Amino acid sequence: MDREEEIYEERFKKHLDELKWLYMELYDAPDMFDELCGTMYRVYDERKASLKKLDQEREKNPEWFKGNDMLGMMIYTNLFGGTLKGVEKHLDYLQSCGVNYVHLMPLMESPKDRSDGGYAVADFRKVQPELGTVEDLEDLADGCHKQGMSLCLDFVMNHTSEDHEWAKRARAGEKEYQDRYFFYDTWDIPSEYEKTVPQVFPTTAPGNFTWLEDCQKHVLTTFYPYQWDLDYRNPRVFNEMMYNFLFFANLGVDVIRIDAVPYIWKELGTSCRNLPKVHTIVRMMRMIGEIVCPGILLLGEVVMEPAKVAPYFGTVEKPECHMLYNVTTMATIWHTVAVQDTRLLRKQLDTVYDLPKTYTFLNYLRCHDDIGWGLDYDQLEDWDMLQVPHKKFLNDFYTGKIWDSFSRGELYNDDPVTQDARFCGTTASMCGVEKAMETGDKEAMEQALRLDLTLHAFMLQQAGIPVIYSGDEIGQLNDYSYKQEPEKAVDSRYIHRSVFRWDLADKTDESNSVQSQIFKGLRKLEKIRADHEAFTAQAHAETIGWEDASVLGIMRTGQTEKITGIYNFSRSQKQVSWIGGGKDLLTGEDGAPEGTVTLKPYGFIWLWEEL
Repeated sequence: MDREEEIYEERFKKHLDELKWLYMELYDAPDMFDELCGTMYRVYDERKASLKKLDQEREKNPEWFKGNDMLGMMIYTNLFGGTLKGVEKHLDYLQSCGVNYVHLMPLMESPKDRSDGGYAVADFRKVQPELGTVEDLEDLADGCHKQGMSLCLDFVMNHTSEDHEWAKRARAGEKEYQDRYFFYDTWDIPSEYEKTVPQVFPTTAPGNFTWLEDCQKHVLTTFYPYQWDLDYRNPRVFNEMMYNFLFFANLGVDVIRIDAVPYIWKELGTSCRNLPKVHTIVRMMRMIGEIVCPGILLLGEVVMEPAKVAPYFGTVEKPECHMLYNVTTMATIWHTVAVQDTRLLRKQLDTVYDLPKTYTFLNYLRCHDDIGWGLDYDQLEDWDMLQVPHKKFLNDFYTGKIWDSFSRGELYNDDPVTQDARFCGTTASMCGVEKAMETGDKEAMEQALRLDLTLHAFMLQQAGIPVIYSGDEIGQLNDYSYKQEPEKAVDSRYIHRSVFRWDLADKTDESNSVQSQIFKGLRKLEKIRADHEAFTAQAHAETIGWEDASVLGIMRTGQTEKITGIYNFSRSQKQVSWIGGGKDLLTGEDGAPEGTVTLKPYGFIWLWEEL
């Protein structure tokens, strides 16, 4: 047995008992388990020497992704570089942004007219032809690694496109493939599911089942009618999807983003959300990764408040996801901007800061998706912010319907019955840059740019990995041209899914341009974050409040220093008491002369003190 085989055997033996126990408990299928184990070794054997070397380096430093120098960016391949080769050509630009974690939005083959932005996958082993090839993806991963970057890719586990080979064969009547989905001859069982399973898109895709006229059957479609839910009660489904997962890993993908994690397991009589066996599947996936390709990370998409998200990290002894999104904080930040009241944000941060420091969240202001106002309305009602009118207020504010609003954007999935809706727009447009450009108001522009940087500073002060949505670094605005394209016009999320403006990127060196102020401002903040150990995950974090609820402080205390961020979430200049003193990290001057800190409207300060 050579050294590579020994390494594999050591990893395999470490996890074998638990992996087999969980698998057999779920499926009681020894032949399928043996097949899984055989394929795992074959994939390991085929793994490139460079990736095996990276695996070993990361095994020695399992917290390699937790440094305060980590900075991510979410990009659409077609919008940013045109093709995968085009993205590779622009890696130098990403490096100039300080980015070392690149999240490529879905790019596997999917039908153009029924893709759901790439989340309806027709083939897990093929890239969309217009973007390039699997070989191009592998080359891009290699290019990222050479420049010290990690590559993240979406893995859509919950469902396939109706154009997937399995779906086509199921539709044609092959029982083996129908058993990989939830097929029913009559409405009896689907009707029972509908009693307990919430609707994801009640307006655009009502219900959870779709009637297939050609084969006279109902199929479970949690999201859209063209996305068929996979049945993980079938071990063949689990095995094959794990093989797809390992295929991504062997291409050189470093971070596997598991889409829609809570939905993976279904049981009649439940909500089909967050069921215990979801954790069994993710735990097995984690072990398979640690055996075959321990250098990769699992990123779970779990859209809930942090305390309810936490179980998807697993436990110290039995970990599941390496990283999770901090979705609730993102939505609450925008609520805070609109109401100029930090109480809810402070409460949620206190919850996050009480969680184990081993938990790694991805923090962001905007992403490819809409903003859903899933706030803590039980708490908000105590402060006279009732759910229905408050959601309407937030949507009216951010669409610019309120007379003093500075935001611009559009609603998504507006439901006239429930009066519920989500919101779409870019960071810059939500902060007021778009309106200030329209009006030519210099003071409004100063405030808009200040708010943009303040919110990014707030995000950067959180532990975990800050992720910027491509275009935000240059203040890209809402793009309304999607309305002229019939395929896109019905989906307002395309307002912030526009082609990257390279002409604006060229303006980042122009003195006093909007692009320069945002880009250089962000880079300054990011470099400060990377240079100070108080921004590490191990530092102690706590919130600070004042009588004026529009101002919120965050204190991070490390081994050698303390950094306090004080943020003004109001449109008025604020002066707050601060006897701690400290140097302003942005100016190098005394930040608290005479025991006070003065903050411009929507402004902030980072105060540094040596311990």
